[in-house]
Amino acid sequence: QVQLVESGGGLVQAGGSLRLSCAASGSIFRIHYMGWYRQGSGEQRELVARISNDGRTNYADSVVKGRFTISKDNAKNTVDLQMNSLKPEDTSVYYCNARTDLDNYWGQGTQVTVSS
Repeated sequence: QVQLVESGGGLVQAGGSLRLSCAASGSIFRIHYMGWYRQGSGEQRELVARISNDGRTNYADSVVKGRFTISKDNAKNTVDLQMNSLKPEDTSVYYCNARTDLDNYWGQGTQVTVSS
């Protein structure tokens, strides 16, 4: 089992920045990828960015457009998402995700609200 706890969401004005953090615990040695997804009201959950154990990153370019950066701290077992130049359309619940060979784990989600 892997447990994920997100932090760092909140309310920010358009053009501002937020940094989300996800702390993993449990069977972290089984994790191959960690990432961030988001789900707006009435919408499907979509990938924002993910990072592999060896540091390779993937971004949803249509979402991120160079504004977000994912990073990880192996010593702390955390994955962060730095979000800059936020727009109202970035308003969503952001979920941390961890993938192992057999399982897919999710955090509880953290609300990000961007006001215009």
